[in-house]
Amino acid sequence: MDEVAFLRELLEIYSPSGREGELATCLKGHMEALGFRVRMDEVGNVIGALGPPGGEEILLLGHMDTVEGFIPVHLEDGRLYGRGAVDAKGPLAAFVLAAARAVPALRDKRLIVVGAVEEEAHGKGARHLVTHFRPSHAVVGEPSGWEGITLGYKGRLVVSYRLSWPVRHTATPEPSAAEEALRFWDHLCCYARQVNRGRERSFERLDVSLRSINTSGDGFEEQVEMVIGLRTPPEMDVEGLRERVSRWVDGAEVGYAGGETAFKAEKNNPLVRAFLRAIRAQGGRPRFKLKTGTSDMNVVGPVWGCPIVAYGPGDSALDHTPEEHIEVEEYLRAIGVLAQMLREM
Repeated sequence: MDEVAFLRELLEIYSPSGREGELATCLKGHMEALGFRVRMDEVGNVIGALGPPGGEEILLLGHMDTVEGFIPVHLEDGRLYGRGAVDAKGPLAAFVLAAARAVPALRDKRLIVVGAVEEEAHGKGARHLVTHFRPSHAVVGEPSGWEGITLGYKGRLVVSYRLSWPVRHTATPEPSAAEEALRFWDHLCCYARQVNRGRERSFERLDVSLRSINTSGDGFEEQVEMVIGLRTPPEMDVEGLRERVSRWVDGAEVGYAGGETAFKAEKNNPLVRAFLRAIRAQGGRPRFKLKTGTSDMNVVGPVWGCPIVAYGPGDSALDHTPEEHIEVEEYLRAIGVLAQMLREM
């Protein structure tokens, strides 16, 4: 199968979270053509298997969905542009093609490749998978650069804030709804500064980001709505963080989403050693990474308890951006690394 044409076809199909159906059908057909035994599960995940049933399972977990915003697909100066090129159709395509190459070396191993749904919307696909599989080794498909191996991701808590109360005259000393919301925001920022005191590494810091803020009114009532993202470091109790945040609400309605804890994998195991050898065999200089974002690794890693890393071609700085693209040469090298790693495993 032409590697670039395969990825390009996946990119041409717009698949934001919750709308992966057309891509799932396309992916299933290509995987069957490559010899996979393929099924779709109850939530829409595409699951392909190679090798004998009953053996040790190596599971490659990619995701089919993207964030919103279609990017016209085109190849320019060795770069393939399109929504999902980096996050994470590039890694998913590399998983499929590398697994097909590695079939002759599987022997007693069973190889599972998954295209999961709704990773960008709180991991619906991974949360379903986590109770249905117990792999001996797992790789999550996220951009690390073809020479990079990601060992960990920070946790996440998304806070939705809404406050509504009667309009006050601007000459009165009472705060407006918007000012009260900013007071809540200031509480979060002050707490983050307190937590981060003396912590230099970004992976160990609590990050607070204001994703959106909107005010409205009808002359009688004024409303303010905010969405705030919290990226949590290792050892931070996310449930405890929710309780702390709730103390600062002061009459507003607050909802929570996410809630994944930070996760960091071990690096002294056969999976990591196989990756190191495979990257060097391709002429690369392997390096370990810890990411400040969150991925399906946060969901499956703590439950499966097996050697696990995240790997895939692409520059994660391009995630979710209007210029999302992947270097074709890097994509091809990553396929080679994955195939070599699987043969060694």
